[in-house]
Amino acid sequence: MDPIYIVIVLVLLALASLDLVVGVANDAVNFLNSGIGSRVAPRWVILTVASIGIIVGSLFSSGMMEIARSGVFHPGMFTFPQIMMLFLAVMVTDVILLDVFNTFGLPTSTTVSLIFELLGAAVAVALFNIWQTDAGVLIDYINAGKTMGIISGILVSVVIAFTVGTLVMWLSRLLFSFRYQKTFLYFGGIWTGLALTAISYFAVFKGLKGTTLISKENMLLMQENIGMMLLFTFIGWSVVMSILQHVFKVNILKIIILLGTASLALAFAGNDLVNFIGVFMAGLSSYEIASGIAASGGNVETLMMQGLSDPVNVDWRYLFGAGIIMVLALWFSKKARTVTKTEVNLSRQGDGMERFNSTVASRTIVRRAIQFNKKIEKLLPQSINNFIDRRFSPLNGGEKGEESFDLIRASVNLTVSALLISLGTSLKLPLSTTYVTFMVAMGSSLADRAWGRESAVYRITGVLTVISGWFLTAFVAFTISALVAFALMYGGLYAVAGSIALVVVLFLQFTRIHKKREAKEVQEDAKLMDSGSDIIENCTREFRDSVQTTIQIYKGLLDGLFTEDRKGLMKLYKVADEFHGRSKRRRSYEVLPTLQKLEHDALETGQFYVQLVDYFYEISIALRYMTESAYRFIDNNHEGFTKEQIEDMRLLGDELIDLFNDFNTMIETSDYSGLKEIKERRASILDLYANLVKRQISRTKEKESGTRNSILYLNLLNETKSIVLKSANLMRAQMGLFNSAEQYQKQ
Repeated sequence: MDPIYIVIVLVLLALASLDLVVGVANDAVNFLNSGIGSRVAPRWVILTVASIGIIVGSLFSSGMMEIARSGVFHPGMFTFPQIMMLFLAVMVTDVILLDVFNTFGLPTSTTVSLIFELLGAAVAVALFNIWQTDAGVLIDYINAGKTMGIISGILVSVVIAFTVGTLVMWLSRLLFSFRYQKTFLYFGGIWTGLALTAISYFAVFKGLKGTTLISKENMLLMQENIGMMLLFTFIGWSVVMSILQHVFKVNILKIIILLGTASLALAFAGNDLVNFIGVFMAGLSSYEIASGIAASGGNVETLMMQGLSDPVNVDWRYLFGAGIIMVLALWFSKKARTVTKTEVNLSRQGDGMERFNSTVASRTIVRRAIQFNKKIEKLLPQSINNFIDRRFSPLNGGEKGEESFDLIRASVNLTVSALLISLGTSLKLPLSTTYVTFMVAMGSSLADRAWGRESAVYRITGVLTVISGWFLTAFVAFTISALVAFALMYGGLYAVAGSIALVVVLFLQFTRIHKKREAKEVQEDAKLMDSGSDIIENCTREFRDSVQTTIQIYKGLLDGLFTEDRKGLMKLYKVADEFHGRSKRRRSYEVLPTLQKLEHDALETGQFYVQLVDYFYEISIALRYMTESAYRFIDNNHEGFTKEQIEDMRLLGDELIDLFNDFNTMIETSDYSGLKEIKERRASILDLYANLVKRQISRTKEKESGTRNSILYLNLLNETKSIVLKSANLMRAQMGLFNSAEQYQKQ
């Protein structure tokens, strides 16, 4: 047998190991979201509990492996060489696709990725075979009925997850309210008993169906007595939880969340392990079948792979090894934290910096929801509306902690998600753990009124973005997998080497991109002030950087415009646009958290901080407009400025740059004694501006400059005047900030 096939098996093994890493980075959000969002325990405790669940769950997943072998296509229609290329195309695509989503922090479905990758590669290889032999039809190669059943099951699970999550969370909040401590003393034991019984049943009793760790006789005995077992389990959990709550004063909600985290991690490993190593295991089985045929003198090049349709029995050592790799990825993958941050941000209770913007679709949905809610309120008696409002009354600022949502919601998220996913696993339905847990979290957020009028449009945009990403996943997975499969079928050994190189290059590239995004987020988070005593240091650094950026952009604008440097202006416009974006985010999202962290007696400090943020925002608008206008002017090949225009504009620009350089020196030295002199210089600059406008009007009348030339020139003069006018106020606010902060620190 050709040695290339053992090489392909080894490549599949390497890609499967890498796929475990990128897969866990994407799916870790499914079971970490509730524990991290509620801050139920230190992160290392949550990860330890989840790791135990992953190891146990990986041993339960052998029954799901047949999805990769025969769930999407009929293996008996493919030869051994074709099936190996098919599996290689799937693994190459899966690693690249999941790493892209991880890099940008978007949770996607590893199950949907696998199914559509298998479908795309199978279609490509089938078409190649049909074109080469001029025989057969595509439908004979594809297991259309089972594939549609899998896809429809996944889509239905999305609706069910959102509905059940919303309903259970609404009833739970109605029962316990946000101030749940008193009510939970009476009903906590029973409620916890129900939750843990449900988790135990689906995550353990049902999960045992997928493993060889228990004999068929014992499984049958459990099934015959399942009702009695559930009753005793409920009584046992309720009694134990009640004793822990009332006698030992244990917060039993934390027990639910930690056990639920382990349960959901178990369900994830049992359901999703096939997405990462299923293709490798199928490739290994194919190689073993072909090796047996080759040993008996058969021709593996024409061997049809109907043997893959036989029942699968995976060696537990492969499953355990995969579990170890997943645990290591869980602990050390930075991309896993990025994806988790996205979901926690969308489901958090309360305001804060929103990652997504408003869209027409989100605004329409919110508007319709408000109208529908008003109609429901009119139908219900006022007493019932008042009762519901009291139960859903959120905590005030003094009662809130640092967590994104409370323990009640975290326990609902985990319990409902574990139930649905474990049920799908026991029925051998490859539900998407991402779809289920994400939609449960979004449903519980909706029911919990986390999406208030201040944040609803942005949160819904985020949800729609993630969901649209799911559909994009299916299309992209199918398309790329098909293209890779075609390349492998036509390119042979060269294509195999090229695909491996492609994976390595892209993986390294996306790792660099993620590091840059992470560094940027850390830098932005660091700008939020921790306390009043930090404000002078942080503001000095923050606004000094803004002054330097202003000088850089304005100087670059003049140089690029006068030399007609199109590429330089294009890069400068991107810098100005980024500066404007930072100023806008600071103005929209960072001001309020900063003010809230200031002490009550630091009101003047906060007032000057707000003024500085607002002035820099307005300056960023002017700089962005100027650089964009200059770039468009040069990009359209309009006639450049005349010598007189350049001299006049350079004169004004030098005055402005000198002004901001002096301002920068003031900030660095904390010496604002020259502020009066700067005000006088501002007046002379404004006089210069007036003279330059008159000169340009004269040149325009004499037709010494064209229409577009004159419009751009006058616009630049006007925007420069706007920046000069803001400069004095800006400097005065900075001095006021410095003085008020110094007084605050002396108190």
